[in-house]
Amino acid sequence: MENHTLKANCNTVHLGGFSHKLEPALIINSGDRIDVETYTGYYIYDQAPKDFLTPEFLEICHNLPPERKVGLGPHLLTGPIFINEAQPGDVLEIILESIYPNVPMGFNSIRSGWGALPEKFRESRLNFIPLDLDKKITEFPPDSGIKIPLQPFFGILGVATKNTQRSSIPPGNYGGNIDCRELQAGSRIFLPIFVSGGLFSIGDGHSAQGDGEINVTAIETSMNGTIQIKVRQDLQLTAPMAETPTDIISFGFGSTLDAAFELALKQMIVWLEKFVGLSAEEAYILCSIAVNFRITQVVNNPQKGVHGMLLKSILPNHILF
Repeated sequence: MENHTLKANCNTVHLGGFSHKLEPALIINSGDRIDVETYTGYYIYDQAPKDFLTPEFLEICHNLPPERKVGLGPHLLTGPIFINEAQPGDVLEIILESIYPNVPMGFNSIRSGWGALPEKFRESRLNFIPLDLDKKITEFPPDSGIKIPLQPFFGILGVATKNTQRSSIPPGNYGGNIDCRELQAGSRIFLPIFVSGGLFSIGDGHSAQGDGEINVTAIETSMNGTIQIKVRQDLQLTAPMAETPTDIISFGFGSTLDAAFELALKQMIVWLEKFVGLSAEEAYILCSIAVNFRITQVVNNPQKGVHGMLLKSILPNHILF
């Protein structure tokens, strides 16, 4: 195992999407650990207070090469990371060891025409929100006395596909803009691999978010972390799965919440059949009496997300990925 440091700069980030034609930001072996840096707010940096800005981030905003702009999404992602042993049909395991904001400021933005209630909230709004990194809280609205705990996670964890370009906005079987608040430090996510090397990218840091990400953003925050990446040739997945310290998580993405829920349910049933040894009918019953299905996000058009959560404490101890 080797340890790497991946700083965010004009040669190691890409904007707006995923592409298998991007030059890798880093080449590693399976099992290597990476200290990774990410930035957010590329399109609003000129409105940001100084606590949101660093010289390195400004350099990216001013001088990002055209070839690193690969989609229409707003997200600035660090990567892609090429894993030498990764091949299509394998699974990438990303262990999220630590996640923490690298500046004491985040933002929330209402975008006109987006969000869960676009007809009611028509006007765009941008709010910068100070973060108390020592106490790990923020207050919003200002001076309201409402204290929100910081629970940082990366909204985007995804791999490239054979599509030449893919927007960073919708999630899918490749992961991407999942926006699942459960994927905090101590969790791991499993992604199907579609191209040689996997080409994994990470970003869209969130300091706090409610399930659903209702107005289209969380507290968007430049975020650092330590991750470990492994190639799993012993697994076969067609959609992301995850494990937190307490739960097994299945994901479903669809144009409606009904479609997303159905896919998350089917994915959980398949997992219970394969890893627990249940019949499909037994798994279906267990999902009804023991699995909690939640709205992940409703705003990453054209895909909505649902995730199912199964408590690990009810399973035999040997049942793990």
